[in-house]
Amino acid sequence: MDFTFPLVTGRLVQRYKRFLADIILDDGAAITSSVPNTGSMLGLTDPGIKVWLSLSDGAKRKYRHTLQMVEVDGTMVGINTGLPNRIAEEAILAGLIPSLSGYAELKREQKYGLNSRIDILLQGPGRRAAYVEVKNVHFSRKPGLAEFPDSPTARGAKHLDELGNMVENGNRGAMLYVVQRGDCEQLRICGDLDPVYAAAFDRAMKRGVEAYAVKCHITPMGIAAISTMPIID
Repeated sequence: MDFTFPLVTGRLVQRYKRFLADIILDDGAAITSSVPNTGSMLGLTDPGIKVWLSLSDGAKRKYRHTLQMVEVDGTMVGINTGLPNRIAEEAILAGLIPSLSGYAELKREQKYGLNSRIDILLQGPGRRAAYVEVKNVHFSRKPGLAEFPDSPTARGAKHLDELGNMVENGNRGAMLYVVQRGDCEQLRICGDLDPVYAAAFDRAMKRGVEAYAVKCHITPMGIAAISTMPIID
Protein backbone atom coordinates (compact mmCIF):
# COMPACT_ATOMS: atom_id res chain seq x y z
CA MET A 1 0.00 0.00 0.00
CA ASP A 2 1.69 3.17 -1.23
CA PHE A 3 0.99 6.69 -0.04
CA THR A 4 -0.35 8.79 -2.88
CA PHE A 5 1.78 11.81 -1.99
CA PRO A 6 4.88 12.52 0.14
CA LEU A 7 4.50 12.63 3.91
CA VAL A 8 5.65 15.58 5.99
CA THR A 9 7.46 15.24 9.31
CA GLY A 10 7.36 16.92 12.69
CA ARG A 11 7.37 16.38 16.44
CA LEU A 12 4.41 15.48 18.61
CA VAL A 13 3.36 18.01 21.22
CA GLN A 14 0.33 16.16 22.58
CA ARG A 15 -2.47 13.84 21.56
CA TYR A 16 -5.90 14.61 22.97
CA LYS A 17 -9.58 13.71 22.55
CA ARG A 18 -8.29 10.48 21.00
CA PHE A 19 -8.67 11.84 17.47
CA LEU A 20 -6.53 15.03 17.55
CA ALA A 21 -2.85 15.87 18.03
CA ASP A 22 -0.86 19.09 18.24
CA ILE A 23 2.36 18.89 16.24
CA ILE A 24 5.28 21.15 15.40
CA LEU A 25 6.31 20.53 11.80
CA ASP A 26 9.96 20.49 10.81
CA ASP A 27 9.48 23.89 9.13
CA GLY A 28 8.41 25.33 12.51
CA ALA A 29 4.68 25.53 11.83
CA ALA A 30 2.36 24.55 14.71
CA ILE A 31 -0.60 22.52 13.44
CA THR A 32 -3.43 20.34 14.70
CA SER A 33 -3.69 16.95 12.99
CA SER A 34 -6.43 14.37 12.90
CA VAL A 35 -5.50 11.00 14.42
CA PRO A 36 -7.14 8.02 12.65
CA ASN A 37 -6.91 5.77 15.69
CA THR A 38 -9.46 5.69 18.52
CA GLY A 39 -7.41 3.28 20.65
CA SER A 40 -5.07 4.08 23.50
CA MET A 41 -1.90 4.10 21.30
CA LEU A 42 -0.08 2.97 24.43
CA GLY A 43 3.61 3.85 24.28
CA LEU A 44 3.28 5.87 21.06
CA THR A 45 2.26 9.33 22.24
CA ASP A 46 5.22 10.66 24.21
CA PRO A 47 5.76 14.38 23.59
CA GLY A 48 8.66 15.04 21.25
CA ILE A 49 8.53 11.82 19.22
CA LYS A 50 8.99 12.11 15.48
CA VAL A 51 5.81 11.80 13.41
CA TRP A 52 4.87 11.46 9.75
CA LEU A 53 1.70 13.03 8.38
CA SER A 54 -0.20 13.07 5.13
CA LEU A 55 -1.52 16.36 3.79
CA SER A 56 -4.83 16.93 2.04
CA ASP A 57 -6.03 20.00 0.16
CA GLY A 58 -9.69 18.99 0.45
CA ALA A 59 -11.76 22.13 0.92
CA LYS A 60 -14.19 20.43 3.32
CA ARG A 61 -11.52 19.08 5.67
CA LYS A 62 -11.28 20.82 9.04
CA TYR A 63 -7.76 19.45 9.61
CA ARG A 64 -5.51 19.20 6.57
CA HIS A 65 -2.98 16.89 8.21
CA THR A 66 -3.51 13.24 9.17
CA LEU A 67 -1.11 11.38 11.45
CA GLN A 68 0.15 8.23 9.74
CA MET A 69 3.27 7.04 11.58
CA VAL A 70 5.38 7.68 14.65
CA GLU A 71 8.95 6.70 15.49
CA VAL A 72 9.66 4.77 18.69
CA ASP A 73 13.15 3.53 19.58
CA GLY A 74 14.26 3.99 16.00
CA THR A 75 11.31 2.05 14.57
CA MET A 76 8.61 3.51 12.34
CA VAL A 77 5.17 2.46 13.56
CA GLY A 78 1.97 2.81 11.55
CA ILE A 79 -0.95 4.08 13.64
CA ASN A 80 -3.68 4.58 11.02
CA THR A 81 -6.31 1.92 11.74
CA GLY A 82 -7.92 2.61 8.38
CA LEU A 83 -5.00 1.02 6.51
CA PRO A 84 -4.75 -2.60 7.80
CA ASN A 85 -7.71 -3.82 5.72
CA ARG A 86 -5.95 -2.67 2.55
CA ILE A 87 -2.65 -4.16 3.72
CA ALA A 88 -4.38 -7.45 4.58
CA GLU A 89 -6.11 -7.59 1.21
CA GLU A 90 -2.82 -7.07 -0.61
CA ALA A 91 -1.18 -9.79 1.51
CA ILE A 92 -3.96 -12.28 0.73
CA LEU A 93 -3.94 -11.54 -3.01
CA ALA A 94 -0.14 -11.86 -3.06
CA GLY A 95 -0.34 -15.34 -1.52
CA LEU A 96 1.52 -14.33 1.65
CA ILE A 97 -0.93 -16.42 3.70
CA PRO A 98 -1.19 -19.66 1.68
CA SER A 99 -4.28 -21.05 3.41
CA LEU A 100 -6.23 -17.90 2.50
CA SER A 101 -4.96 -17.61 -1.07
CA GLY A 102 -6.54 -18.80 -4.29
CA TYR A 103 -10.14 -17.82 -3.63
CA ALA A 104 -12.03 -16.72 -6.72
CA GLU A 105 -13.71 -13.76 -5.06
CA LEU A 106 -12.81 -11.24 -2.35
CA LYS A 107 -15.52 -9.01 -0.91
CA ARG A 108 -15.11 -6.13 1.53
CA GLU A 109 -17.27 -5.08 4.48
CA GLN A 110 -19.99 -7.71 4.27
CA LYS A 111 -22.77 -7.96 6.85
CA TYR A 112 -22.65 -11.02 9.10
CA GLY A 113 -23.39 -12.11 12.66
CA LEU A 114 -25.27 -9.76 14.98
CA ASN A 115 -25.17 -6.30 13.42
CA SER A 116 -21.53 -6.72 12.39
CA ARG A 117 -19.54 -6.42 9.18
CA ILE A 118 -16.71 -8.75 8.29
CA ASP A 119 -13.63 -7.01 6.93
CA ILE A 120 -12.92 -9.53 4.18
CA LEU A 121 -15.08 -12.36 2.83
CA LEU A 122 -13.38 -14.93 0.60
CA GLN A 123 -15.52 -17.16 -1.61
CA GLY A 124 -14.93 -19.63 -4.41
CA PRO A 125 -16.24 -22.86 -5.95
CA GLY A 126 -15.49 -25.99 -3.95
CA ARG A 127 -14.19 -24.11 -0.91
CA ARG A 128 -15.76 -23.05 2.36
CA ALA A 129 -16.31 -19.31 2.58
CA ALA A 130 -13.69 -17.64 4.76
CA TYR A 131 -14.72 -14.78 7.05
CA VAL A 132 -11.59 -12.75 7.82
CA GLU A 133 -11.54 -10.17 10.61
CA VAL A 134 -8.56 -7.78 10.47
CA LYS A 135 -7.00 -6.14 13.52
CA ASN A 136 -4.33 -3.45 13.67
CA VAL A 137 -1.35 -4.09 15.97
CA HIS A 138 1.23 -1.51 17.01
CA PHE A 139 1.84 -2.24 20.70
CA SER A 140 5.13 -3.67 21.95
CA ARG A 141 6.65 -3.77 25.43
CA LYS A 142 9.36 -6.36 24.84
CA PRO A 143 11.87 -6.28 21.95
CA GLY A 144 10.70 -8.47 19.09
CA LEU A 145 7.23 -9.09 20.56
CA ALA A 146 4.04 -7.43 19.36
CA GLU A 147 0.95 -7.57 21.56
CA PHE A 148 -2.79 -7.19 21.01
CA PRO A 149 -4.85 -5.54 22.34
CA ASP A 150 -3.28 -2.54 24.10
CA SER A 151 -6.55 -1.74 25.92
CA PRO A 152 -9.86 -3.53 26.58
CA THR A 153 -11.93 -4.15 23.44
CA ALA A 154 -15.39 -5.59 23.95
CA ARG A 155 -15.99 -5.24 20.21
CA GLY A 156 -12.95 -7.40 19.50
CA ALA A 157 -14.19 -10.13 21.83
CA LYS A 158 -17.58 -10.03 20.12
CA HIS A 159 -15.93 -10.54 16.74
CA LEU A 160 -14.12 -13.63 17.99
CA ASP A 161 -17.38 -15.17 19.19
CA GLU A 162 -19.08 -14.37 15.89
CA LEU A 163 -16.25 -15.97 13.93
CA GLY A 164 -16.73 -19.08 16.05
CA ASN A 165 -20.39 -19.08 15.05
CA MET A 166 -19.41 -18.88 11.38
CA VAL A 167 -17.16 -21.92 11.78
CA GLU A 168 -19.90 -23.91 13.49
CA ASN A 169 -22.20 -23.01 10.58
CA GLY A 170 -19.82 -24.69 8.13
CA ASN A 171 -17.64 -21.75 7.08
CA ARG A 172 -14.10 -20.71 7.92
CA GLY A 173 -13.38 -17.95 10.39
CA ALA A 174 -10.00 -16.24 10.64
CA MET A 175 -8.38 -13.46 12.64
CA LEU A 176 -5.68 -11.60 10.74
CA TYR A 177 -3.45 -9.35 12.85
CA VAL A 178 -1.56 -6.72 10.84
CA VAL A 179 1.53 -5.66 12.80
CA GLN A 180 2.34 -2.14 11.62
CA ARG A 181 5.91 -2.13 12.85
CA GLY A 182 9.04 -3.81 11.56
CA ASP A 183 10.82 -4.64 14.81
CA CYS A 184 8.64 -7.58 15.90
CA GLU A 185 8.92 -11.25 15.00
CA GLN A 186 6.15 -12.72 17.18
CA LEU A 187 2.67 -11.77 18.37
CA ARG A 188 1.13 -12.45 21.76
CA ILE A 189 -2.47 -11.98 22.87
CA CYS A 190 -2.28 -9.50 25.73
CA GLY A 191 -4.25 -11.15 28.53
CA ASP A 192 -2.96 -8.89 31.29
CA LEU A 193 -4.46 -5.77 29.68
CA ASP A 194 -7.65 -7.45 28.43
CA PRO A 195 -8.40 -10.84 30.03
CA VAL A 196 -11.88 -10.85 28.44
CA TYR A 197 -10.40 -10.66 24.93
CA ALA A 198 -7.79 -13.30 25.77
CA ALA A 199 -10.52 -15.65 27.00
CA ALA A 200 -12.54 -14.99 23.84
CA PHE A 201 -9.45 -15.75 21.73
CA ASP A 202 -8.88 -19.08 23.49
CA ARG A 203 -12.56 -19.91 23.12
CA ALA A 204 -12.47 -19.09 19.40
CA MET A 205 -9.39 -21.24 18.78
CA LYS A 206 -11.12 -24.21 20.40
CA ARG A 207 -14.11 -23.66 18.10
CA GLY A 208 -11.88 -23.85 15.02
CA VAL A 209 -11.22 -20.19 14.29
CA GLU A 210 -7.87 -19.65 12.56
CA ALA A 211 -5.38 -16.93 13.52
CA TYR A 212 -2.62 -15.33 11.45
CA ALA A 213 -0.25 -12.41 11.95
CA VAL A 214 1.72 -10.51 9.33
CA LYS A 215 4.74 -8.26 9.70
CA CYS A 216 4.95 -5.00 7.76
CA HIS A 217 7.76 -3.08 6.11
CA ILE A 218 7.16 0.61 6.79
CA THR A 219 8.69 3.56 4.94
CA PRO A 220 7.56 7.12 4.20
CA MET A 221 6.56 5.83 0.76
CA GLY A 222 4.20 3.10 1.93
CA ILE A 223 3.38 0.14 4.15
CA ALA A 224 3.30 -3.47 3.01
CA ALA A 225 3.02 -6.91 4.60
CA ILE A 226 6.23 -8.84 3.98
CA SER A 227 6.00 -12.04 6.03
CA THR A 228 3.94 -13.98 8.49
CA MET A 229 4.89 -14.29 12.16
CA PRO A 230 3.94 -16.86 14.82
CA ILE A 231 1.30 -16.18 17.45
CA ILE A 232 2.62 -17.43 20.78
CA ASP A 233 1.06 -18.09 24.19
